[in-house]
Amino acid sequence: MTQELPLDVARIRQDFPGLHQDIGDKPLVYLDNAATTQKPRVVIDAITHFYEHDCANIHRGVHTLSQRATTAYEDVRGQVARFINATSTESVVFTSGTTESINLVAQTYGRAHVGAGDEVLVSHLEHHSNIVPWQLLCDEVGATVTVIPVNDAGEWDLSTLDSLLTERTKLVSVAHVSNALGTINPIEDVIERAHAKGIPVLIDGAQGVPHLPVDVQALGCEFYAFSGHKVFGPTGVGVLVGREELLAAMPPWQGGGDMIEHVRFEGTTYAAPPNRFEAGTPNIADVIGLGAALSYVEGIGMAAIARYEHDLMRYGSEVLSTIPGLRMIGTAAQKGALFSFVMEEIHPHDIGTILDHEGIAIRSGHHCAQPVMEHFGISATARASLAFYNTRDEVDALAAGLHKVLDLFA
Repeated sequence: MTQELPLDVARIRQDFPGLHQDIGDKPLVYLDNAATTQKPRVVIDAITHFYEHDCANIHRGVHTLSQRATTAYEDVRGQVARFINATSTESVVFTSGTTESINLVAQTYGRAHVGAGDEVLVSHLEHHSNIVPWQLLCDEVGATVTVIPVNDAGEWDLSTLDSLLTERTKLVSVAHVSNALGTINPIEDVIERAHAKGIPVLIDGAQGVPHLPVDVQALGCEFYAFSGHKVFGPTGVGVLVGREELLAAMPPWQGGGDMIEHVRFEGTTYAAPPNRFEAGTPNIADVIGLGAALSYVEGIGMAAIARYEHDLMRYGSEVLSTIPGLRMIGTAAQKGALFSFVMEEIHPHDIGTILDHEGIAIRSGHHCAQPVMEHFGISATARASLAFYNTRDEVDALAAGLHKVLDLFA
């Protein structure tokens, strides 16, 4: 028997209906949380309640359902602000996810501040969603994307950072946690050194918010983005938190209803943030679902979640290190509960397929981080990513499944 861990995981697991099913004749072991998390019953119920009782458009209706929907939607904005300690509700913009949040900044702040000969600094560990928007912008205006290098442990090599931060650098955009390797990046150091040269910073928090306490005021970054579906909420909803003075100076992202002050054929004036960046009918139900998800994880406690997952990461590292021929990709000193690995002469897709027959869900591929794969001289990895509802027994099941993979390829 493994030792008792601090969270009552058995009770927590009862809150997640998706965990209690069989894949074929095997109980599901869900280890693909970096792609998306399972949803607690309270999130599912919150969405259902909206559609059954409060289904109406928001902000402009005077009838009761519209008023209830508006209140529920805007309450979540305040909840998000409290959850990551944003300065105000006006600094919280709802988007479809981290990808849209980054594109919003690229196409509004970026277009206004990045010009010919300028640079946007990213890192070698970025998800494609924090590379391609900047490439699109830079191609359009004649700027360049520059890159913080990575070492063979999967950590940023910051020895060149000061030389990379120049008068041409107009923005730094980096991930809080690597989705491909699990590296917890030293964003505080990068923010401090960028700010010393007057350079604003965007943080891709898609893999940070679900696993670590986040305080955007303490971080001091200009923008912080995250996705609902990775923090046990619905798909199709996310958040951009920005400094109020920057949002106020940024042009609209899209045109449509509710982002305007006055529309005339002679010209239009725009609403103040955050409405300026939320054109059209928003994803009301899933914003409400996001609120339920944040309430749920707050009830557990982000510090407790981080401690538990760190313990699970250490245990998993020990167990997987005993499997012959398995090579871990990414061995950073600061790492989340994510294992990206390869096995000798066995393609990651074969690993994922065989594990699926054992009821074990992992991810196989380049994880939308092809530059990371190229750095390590591989095309793909198998990735097992854990959450607070996972257990040591499930790590043991993963190890047993990998031994079956070895047996099949012996």
